[in-house]
Amino acid sequence: MNKLSTAKRVHILHMLVEGMSMRAAARIAGVSINTVSKLLVEAGQACAGHHDEAVREVQARRVQCDEIWAFCYAKEKNVALAKKAPAGAGDVWTWTAIDADSKMILAYEVGDRSGETAIEFMDNLRARLANRVQLTTDGHRAYLEAVEGAFGGDVDYARLMKLYGALDAGRSAARRYSPAECTGLIKRKIEGNPDPADISTSYVERSNLSMRMGMRRFTRLTNAFSKKVENHLHMLALYFFHYNWCRSHKSLHGATPAMSAGLARSFMSLEELVDMIDARAPAPCRPKTYRKREISN
Repeated sequence: MNKLSTAKRVHILHMLVEGMSMRAAARIAGVSINTVSKLLVEAGQACAGHHDEAVREVQARRVQCDEIWAFCYAKEKNVALAKKAPAGAGDVWTWTAIDADSKMILAYEVGDRSGETAIEFMDNLRARLANRVQLTTDGHRAYLEAVEGAFGGDVDYARLMKLYGALDAGRSAARRYSPAECTGLIKRKIEGNPDPADISTSYVERSNLSMRMGMRRFTRLTNAFSKKVENHLHMLALYFFHYNWCRSHKSLHGATPAMSAGLARSFMSLEELVDMIDARAPAPCRPKTYRKREISN
């Protein structure tokens, strides 16, 4: 079986984490789309495993959470009319939790926007923290039960709700896709004793922008959306691995979020990710050999 060189695989992974589509990466690298797809699956599995093992006992102070929307195969309203829509088609929400100080993505969950997904997300986040934190979310009601179930009273929790003005029905095409103007904020204490000055979702909302810039399948108004929810998950795992462990963060004076959080001493490289992929691969099977049976007269 032919196997791509480490340099070629690193080149493809670099293109994927910098916002290039799978087909564009395949054309530039001179390989088939199936080769890129297979590499994405392998990388996603390795990255998800690394995140689960390495992001533990994090010493954080301020954590912000939010959800970002995308869709798989078709938008939710069109799934019923879509031909051969796979399982998982429709709206896909990615829930993320970021450490406001180290800028590290601590936990993420992919699903719908229901209370069940919120509970899984908060349980995941709680399992990765080593201490009590101040937690801020938006006004989504699903967080209330999820935070209480995961943290109990061991959290300083507040909600930040934004107030928006009415949409202008007659606005120009240039402003058609712009959000309504934010007219005010409501900060509401829910649990513990959160510091009002630290009740914010600014960092996690900026992280949403980075996700849209770094993953082609999050780009709006294009045909680059995910066609399989499994590949959506693999791309998220790859992106968060690169963001947390490989890419320097400007606000951290050139360090990675993992270094700032005390989980790493130096940068990781995509070459190391390729080594992780190879280490997870099953050992090649030795081809069977056959001896001619002697025939006696």
